[in-house]
Amino acid sequence: MTMLGTDELETMAVYGETSVGWDEKSLPNETVDENGSYFIDRPGFAAGDPRSPKRRRYDDPGVGKLRRYLQEHTGIKGLEICSPDEIDRARRIFFRDGFVVVRDLLDAEQLERFREGCARVLKEILSVPGSDGRKYMTETNRLPHRYSYGTSSASRQLLHDSVWASMIDLPTTTPLLKAIFGSSDYLVGGAGGDLCLPGAIEYQRLHSDLADSLKLTDGRLTQAQALGIELRNDDETGELDLPTRRLIAERTPPVVTINFLMSDLTWENGPIRQIPGTHASQQNPPTPEEEPEWMRLSTLVGASAGAGVFRDNRAWHGATPNVSREVRALPNVEYLAPWSGGPGMARTMPYEIWETLGPHARHLCRHVRAEPGIWPAGAGGMHPLASGRARAKDSDTSFEAR
Repeated sequence: MTMLGTDELETMAVYGETSVGWDEKSLPNETVDENGSYFIDRPGFAAGDPRSPKRRRYDDPGVGKLRRYLQEHTGIKGLEICSPDEIDRARRIFFRDGFVVVRDLLDAEQLERFREGCARVLKEILSVPGSDGRKYMTETNRLPHRYSYGTSSASRQLLHDSVWASMIDLPTTTPLLKAIFGSSDYLVGGAGGDLCLPGAIEYQRLHSDLADSLKLTDGRLTQAQALGIELRNDDETGELDLPTRRLIAERTPPVVTINFLMSDLTWENGPIRQIPGTHASQQNPPTPEEEPEWMRLSTLVGASAGAGVFRDNRAWHGATPNVSREVRALPNVEYLAPWSGGPGMARTMPYEIWETLGPHARHLCRHVRAEPGIWPAGAGGMHPLASGRARAKDSDTSFEAR
């Protein structure tokens, strides 16, 4: 194993130039299983990128070629970015595209607090060394230099962290969430987020975060009516007609996530790509081999630090190559429709954290709040390997990465 330099982690930030990343020993398209054994191009979520450069090196000719191509081509042309007070416009775009970018969600103090929290947690993840000379341990079933704040946690959430909890109910986000859900009675389901280190040269495969059965429950129909959708029946069958069913499907997402931007999304630092209009699709996203070039270039370049991406979790999305020298971090909070969650949810927020929240945030977190004096299993244990997270959860204590 290779121990990471202390100075590198101590000085690391999730914005601006950094020395972390660009580990040439981490091979393109490799991943690890739950115990840290390496595989190349493992099927599933960690599927490799067949068009990736051949070396994970900043000055590699293949990386240089990719960098020039991205600089010229990547980014959604005419990307619409709303202000926090443009509630109606933002909601229309969200329902149309399955996502919307909203600027200035975080003020300077909130942004700095979130940046510090993201860097602190990332240091814990990166403190686990890789093997055979690799600087970092890759996260189980992810490509090199890509990590999830949520799945790296033994509780699979960061609701135990006061930084993430403090972003649940903001004056810039809550009005749009209420407009999207047609109610103030929605729920918090979790918190985490996505990040990539410099040198994440592969495209992450397009994916949807959840499958929607499109079952029209009473709760879903109530939400549709609250959103102003008229329930029209087919004259022959007496059932809801097809246009109404489609409209309900488009406008009642089970889960909405807000990803907060810790840095500007640029052509080179691995901006997220979102495929407009896929939030109600019943098709599977294309494989890396099949993905058309326009989808690979459908990135949110131009969104600035402190902004956020409101995402319908059903919409196709994926990360893109980070060929810069900057960490790209997108911490998030996940919200569930009023009909989409309930008492059976995992209680991953400590009562002591819940007590610090305002009245509305407490209400949103009512089903993820642990009982007083009970620390959620695994909360506070961070590890890139699934086996390490399992050990932390079983022991129910924080642990030192090994």
